[in-house]
Amino acid sequence: MDTSKFKGIFPALLTPFGKNHNINEKALAELIEMNIAKGVSGFYVGGSTAEVFLLSEEERKTLYRLVKEIVGERVTLIAHVGDISTDKAIGYARLAEALGYNAVSAVAPFYYKFSFAEIKKYYFDIVSSVSLPMIVYNFPNFSGVTLSAEQIGEFFADERFIGLKHTSADTFALSRIKTAFPEKVVFNGFDEMMLGGLSMGADGGIGSTYNFMAEKFIKLLALFRENKMEEAQELQKEINIIIAALCEVGVMQGEKAILCAMGLDFGKMRAPFGEISEEKEKALLAKVMPLLV
Repeated sequence: MDTSKFKGIFPALLTPFGKNHNINEKALAELIEMNIAKGVSGFYVGGSTAEVFLLSEEERKTLYRLVKEIVGERVTLIAHVGDISTDKAIGYARLAEALGYNAVSAVAPFYYKFSFAEIKKYYFDIVSSVSLPMIVYNFPNFSGVTLSAEQIGEFFADERFIGLKHTSADTFALSRIKTAFPEKVVFNGFDEMMLGGLSMGADGGIGSTYNFMAEKFIKLLALFRENKMEEAQELQKEINIIIAALCEVGVMQGEKAILCAMGLDFGKMRAPFGEISEEKEKALLAKVMPLLV
């Protein structure tokens, strides 16, 4: 399978909410159009950044539909269909296929501390339910499941598994996976480690801060490919100043505040997420907005 369309910069889309707490379709369309204009390779839809596990099933389906309607065939779309329930994950995967998505992705089932045999069956049940390829989502910090390089290899032995979203600080594992399976696509997941991930073999990245500063990551990837490492390091330092400021207030809350300051009405996070104080928001924007010019 030609995986070239899966390489590059993919914002993990945030979900904007209106005053009635429904998905704000206008703001979602504005975000997508802004990022397509910047030159992103595609979007990762319905992931952690989308507050996916705080959405109802119907809202989640609506999100998949809206993004596809807005994007059409212009860029690559990856639907994150992961859920603690295999049946629900399969349902989302089948919807993504019907809508015309290019691939599905899934975080490992969590909470119940499933065995690897159970996790492996979950992934194979999903990928066997559709004709779309699968990108495994390895996110130990949030899922509580660490997929080793050897376990990822068990998936990659099947051609239907075309890639990995590696949201982990274990770049040694990333390197081992890419070395063993050079034909597979590996996405860096931690934005603050993008240059490190690229140096260890990543083909691109999927990230949340890409929502408002995709241009920085597009440039970072270009600098890396051109072997302009000093410039790339300076750009990663600038990116990390922004990320450090976000960490002080709550990353996704801060991202929504930045997008609002850019003129996109992204509203607030779903409960139980808290809100940023007015004082902290002002401090965040004072640090970040000058770096986005």
